[in-house]
Amino acid sequence: MDFVKDFAMFLQESGAIKFGNFKLSSGKDSVYYIDLRLVPSFPHQFRKMVKALQNLISEKIGLDSFDCIASIPTSGLVIASALSIETVKPLIYIRQKPKDYGTGSTIEGEVSAGSRILLIDDVGTTGQSLLNAIKALKEAKTTVTAAFVILNRFEGARELLASQNVKLYELTDVLTISNILYDVKLLDEQTFSRIKKQMSRV
Repeated sequence: MDFVKDFAMFLQESGAIKFGNFKLSSGKDSVYYIDLRLVPSFPHQFRKMVKALQNLISEKIGLDSFDCIASIPTSGLVIASALSIETVKPLIYIRQKPKDYGTGSTIEGEVSAGSRILLIDDVGTTGQSLLNAIKALKEAKTTVTAAFVILNRFEGARELLASQNVKLYELTDVLTISNILYDVKLLDEQTFSRIKKQMSRV
């Protein structure tokens, strides 16, 4: 819990989490916005985050349960790259759309049929981008049974991935982060209530 508390304070202090009214890439309105693309600009925090993710993966599924790490550009790919170096595992990434030049690949990197893939992203919201990646990986005859995100927004990603028999794990979630910030009086009661209401509408 120590890492999560420190991480919550860091997100607030760095401006990686903001409260107000925001439009998400999914088109949804949100009371808060989380931008984990800021984290690599703080190398000590970034290293702690990647190490905590590695420890979670080790605890939940074991580092020998997958052959390769996959991610989605751009934010998740930065995290997956660091994790790939720490675990000495091959890295591939899945484009949202195939490129319209060169080989026209959706999957970049070396991947073999039958490989066991661990999927990594920064934030889990609706799970749609993760689902697209899972479908591309399955078309490439690989196996995907687990996905890990740094932060789960609890807006449907877990359920959507479960429909593909992929289990979603998170390092932390928006409710935990909000609770910590509320307890230390960095989040007011009205905003905290709006966050909980947003989650209950899903």
